[in-house]
Amino acid sequence: MRKIIIASHHKMASGLSDTLQYIAPNTGEITVIDAYLDNTPVTDAVAQALAAVGPDDEALVFTDLLGGSVNQAFTPYLAQGNVHLVTGMNLPVILTLILSLGAGKIEAAAVAGAVKEAREQLLYVNDYLAAAALTEEDE
Repeated sequence: MRKIIIASHHKMASGLSDTLQYIAPNTGEITVIDAYLDNTPVTDAVAQALAAVGPDDEALVFTDLLGGSVNQAFTPYLAQGNVHLVTGMNLPVILTLILSLGAGKIEAAAVAGAVKEAREQLLYVNDYLAAAALTEEDE
């Protein structure tokens, strides 16, 4: 079984999960960790979220900041081999992975490909449109 976890500081995770459910409903069960909204230590929230992930299960985890405490709380679990951690999350990477994965095991190459694709969608639109206008003038 696959477990999807979206975790962030404050309410970013809830917002992404809500938007994901709007764009792609019925994508599966998603656990949200909105860290630091109460006195629950982030390490406890992470341990609770991963407690249901057995040796034959997989967890696909998305976090907000590479150097942040939320992401760091997940890193000890990577040694299990069935936890895939993506940081710097955005809607494109989450959608790409959730919608493209089949029922089989998650392949590292699929995760890396989704990260690459999401990076390509991160653009400064002013420059993008200016370059497109220049290209049209050349034609």
